[in-house]
Amino acid sequence: MKVYWWSLLWLLTGSPLLAQNHARNLRTLAAVKEAEKQIVLLNNQSRLVPLADLRDVRIASVHCGGSHPAVFDSIASKYAPVTGFSLGSSPNDSAFFALHDRLKLHNLILITLSESSPFGPGLLNFIREQQASNRVLVVLTGSGQNLAFLDPLTAPVIWSPGNTVEGTAAAAQLIFGGIGTANRLPVSYSKPFQQGSGFTTPKTRLGYSVPEAVAVNSDRLAVIDSLVEVSIAQHVTPGAVVLLAKDGQVIFHKAYGHHTYTNEEVTKLDDIFDLASVTKVSATTPAIMRLYDQKRVDLNAPISKYVAQTRLIPDKATLTVREALLHEAGYTPYIKFYEQLKPLDLSADSSADFPTKVADRYFLRKNYFEEVMWPVTLKSKVETRGRYVYSDVSMYMMKEVIETATHQKLNDFVLNELYRPLGLQATGFLPRNRFPRSRIVPTTENDNWFRNMRVQGYVNDPGAAMAGGVEGHAGLFGTANDLAILYQMYLNKGTYGGVGYIDPATITLFTAEQSAASGRGYGFARATKPVTKPYPSAQAYGHSGYTGTYVWVDPRYNMVYICLTNRVYPDDGKTYGKPALNLRGLILDKFYEAVLQGN
Repeated sequence: MKVYWWSLLWLLTGSPLLAQNHARNLRTLAAVKEAEKQIVLLNNQSRLVPLADLRDVRIASVHCGGSHPAVFDSIASKYAPVTGFSLGSSPNDSAFFALHDRLKLHNLILITLSESSPFGPGLLNFIREQQASNRVLVVLTGSGQNLAFLDPLTAPVIWSPGNTVEGTAAAAQLIFGGIGTANRLPVSYSKPFQQGSGFTTPKTRLGYSVPEAVAVNSDRLAVIDSLVEVSIAQHVTPGAVVLLAKDGQVIFHKAYGHHTYTNEEVTKLDDIFDLASVTKVSATTPAIMRLYDQKRVDLNAPISKYVAQTRLIPDKATLTVREALLHEAGYTPYIKFYEQLKPLDLSADSSADFPTKVADRYFLRKNYFEEVMWPVTLKSKVETRGRYVYSDVSMYMMKEVIETATHQKLNDFVLNELYRPLGLQATGFLPRNRFPRSRIVPTTENDNWFRNMRVQGYVNDPGAAMAGGVEGHAGLFGTANDLAILYQMYLNKGTYGGVGYIDPATITLFTAEQSAASGRGYGFARATKPVTKPYPSAQAYGHSGYTGTYVWVDPRYNMVYICLTNRVYPDDGKTYGKPALNLRGLILDKFYEAVLQGN
């Protein structure tokens, strides 16, 4: 157990100080597999397990003598927000009643018990009362004789015979579909819990394990720590979060460095990064895919079908959605909207006349997008139609298409249609409206575009900032674990957690090569040809972001790679050109090499 505890601590904290070790992880893996062979799901007639839609779930984790509560809550919180409560070892009626009242805002109660739990009428009445008004799930570790105490319950019960870290972690993952099970009780313990009892459930979500679980030697991943640490020392980036998932398992998830070079905030696994152009394939493109499935957007239709003002502009009237997604519509690559700003357009105070917040104590006048930015966009020249020219303007157009087709703002549409149901906890636009500033990694110390101050929690891209923080090309913020879920859904051909979000054929269409000129898919970047190494495969796709972000999926190797940095800190671009700047690509190479050696 001690061996596994250190491996699990690495997995939960992401600390590079806890180096991986192949021999130790093999022992860990053996213990994990043994725990997974023994765990049994009972009383699941309601099919609560595995949890499906996580959109409105508010989870309380109640520990009443349960073993390893920190491990259980840490694993569970990778799937959904979890609030932990403890009843202590010998609660009285007063303690049960007080906890009952504290649980009033929760609608799913996870109760962990072990051999040291205070089995008695008070505990049983507490569970029954919760069961009457909430969804309840009981996790019991230790002797199966204690199952008889749970006879009166109808709530699902997960039983793991050992009071071990492995069993606790397996139970937390089983609840959410991180692992599946087909195990049955080996003997009878009571009338409801007879020999052979048990339910079969599939694996529906990402699991969390060591690299050896997918035949990757963790010793071969140690070089990644060195790559990141050298990059931090060279001031390529002050910090990073790196994640690799393979075969449906997160096997590498580490946080490095600090938010800034002054070491004021240690980088954490769940820190929120400005994703920059990763927005294009994490918000705009999946929205288009969803609308394509629903036949509300036609790839071959002119954008003018949805954006009426372009019908009056000869060089834009016939440009298609397909061309924009391929960056072949001929739009200008980038418009410096901040050059249009006048002193009277900005204010240090918020008011009805200055509602758009672009930074702390920095507000833009109302209707600036409609009166200045959008007319400038419409007047911009189209000069290279039919040729690949990467353009942010194409995604400004796609945002307008999405909002016309859905009658919703882009940020609301993706939040409600994708992020919340998938269980993404932090990914979205306008993070300062939802999270403390300290959790959001700053992009620049002195924005040299137009704000001239630290930019933290407001989108780095000036155009997206001036548009109110929500645009098709930039503005999305997120965490590595959230992105792993989203891109695992892509890798699963549109399904995650047992729910279908995008049709498999649509995923295949958008991620396949759709342009001989660029090799790109619809929205997605693909490997540059010719490929001179055994990797990436011809099916791989992803995207990079200017702030130092990178996402990559390779179906052949069944892997998802996420790298989040804030390389533009502190001065947005002055480190450009350093040899070590390709940190994101170097790490991906090492992951590929480790996977290939494992195979």
